[in-house]
Parts: sequence; C-alpha cells; structure tokens
Amino acid sequence: MLQPAKPVEGVRHLIAIASGKGGVGKSTVAVNLALALSQCKRRVGLLDADIYGPSLPLMLGAQVKPEITGAKKMQPVLLHGLQAMSIGWLVEATSAMIWRGPMATTALQQLMYDTLWDQLDELVIDLPPGTGDIHLTLAQKMPVTAAVIVTTPQELALADARRALEMFRRVKIPVIGIVENMAEHLCSHCGHSEMIFGEGGGEALAAAYEVPLLGSLPLSGRIRESMDQGCPMVVKDPEGAFAAKYRAIAEQVIAYLEKPQMDGFPEIIIRND
Repeated sequence: MLQPAKPVEGVRHLIAIASGKGGVGKSTVAVNLALALSQCKRRVGLLDADIYGPSLPLMLGAQVKPEITGAKKMQPVLLHGLQAMSIGWLVEATSAMIWRGPMATTALQQLMYDTLWDQLDELVIDLPPGTGDIHLTLAQKMPVTAAVIVTTPQELALADARRALEMFRRVKIPVIGIVENMAEHLCSHCGHSEMIFGEGGGEALAAAYEVPLLGSLPLSGRIRESMDQGCPMVVKDPEGAFAAKYRAIAEQVIAYLEKPQMDGFPEIIIRND
C-alpha cells in the first residue's frame, strides 16, 4: 500500500513540466514559465529534477553553492526573483552523475524536502525526459498538484507526449494543458515564418485528450541565445512578444490552480413550489 504523499513545507502547489521526449525545449519552457508566473505577482520556485543532466545553473546564469544551515537544510538560490535549486549547484560542473535509479530518486527527494522554500505559491518542477524512476517517485511520494506537457508539432515528439499524458492519467495527476513549442521558425534576419516541424500537432493532441492548448511558442534564435547567456527571454525582454506569450500561459496556469474545487458537493436548487 502506497504511503500518502508528504507535503512540501513552504509550498502551495507543485507543477510538473514534462515532455516524454528530450530536445523539445521543455527546460526553456519551464524556466520562462516560472519567470512569467513570478511576473504575475506569484511567489515562485524552480526545481531542476533532471539529476543526470541538470541545466538550471546555465539557464539562470549562475554557478554558486547553496548555503547550508546548521540543521543541514539548503537555502534556495535566489535568481531573477525565483527561488531555485539544482543538483548542478552541488556537484562540479563537469561531473557525470553515474548513479543507479534509487540513488537519483533519493537525490530528488533531498532536493525537494531539504530545501527551505519560503512561502511559495508555485514550485515549478523541470522533469527529465521520459517516464522513468524520477517521474514515478514524484507522482507517488510528492503531492504534485498538476502537470503541463511540452511538445513540438512533430509526430515523433507527439508520440512521446502521449506517453507522458497517459502516465499522469494513471497516477491520477491532472494535466493543466499542452504547450506547443517550436510551432514555427522565425528567421532572425527577415522575420519569415516557417512550420519546419509540422503544423497543428499540439492542437490535435490537446483535443484528443480534452485538455487546453495553453499556447504555441516559436523556434527563435533569440530565445536560444537568451538561455545560453543565462538571461531568459522573459527577463531579458519583459515587454516583448515572447514574454507576452509565456505570461499568457502563466495566467491560464494560475486560473486553473485558483479555480474553486467543488467536486463532491451537492447541487442546491431553490424552487418556489
């Protein structure tokens, strides 16, 4: 019998960002979504759950060591208004994490529960690709509120996104919606738009699973450069079109999280009989 999920102190909502497949820009979406939520006046944290390939230190532009308290708890790293944690800040940047599954899942639990999160509305969790040990540990041992699935319009990516959706359904974690990344390629020189990964895949997936398409994001050299520079687009150009797209997604996530949960209450009908 599974034990009840242990609450995470200092956190209201845990939001898992998953893709099922690597290379679709999931981490870029997770970081910019967390920043967009922060710009919507939320207190936001970001947890890098990719134990084998942590990318948060590069994407947030900082190589630091978290402070350790006397109680052997970690202070989250404060960057761009986010409270963040990654194993990439606890090991050497070039170290290979040659760990078996149980070691990786133990590390995830320590990152989650031994970090002193400070009154977060949302903790955004950037999951690794696939549907393996990390995902099952998160689903079974942590009180995940909901998930967001990231895909590209390409059929190869959609096939793995379907597996991620099915996984969350099996473990009873609701999916807020789909984010279609790399929906179009925008030329950095002339602005020409081209659907190089196909068209309409995210919309079709959302319709098939009866969840919202939260937004479609472009494939742009500017977004890639901003992440490599450690200054994500939502921070680098907060008034720009790309940041507006991420904020529109963030607003839908907030609306989902804050909607009244009335399931199980009887309907009261007043009549003048």
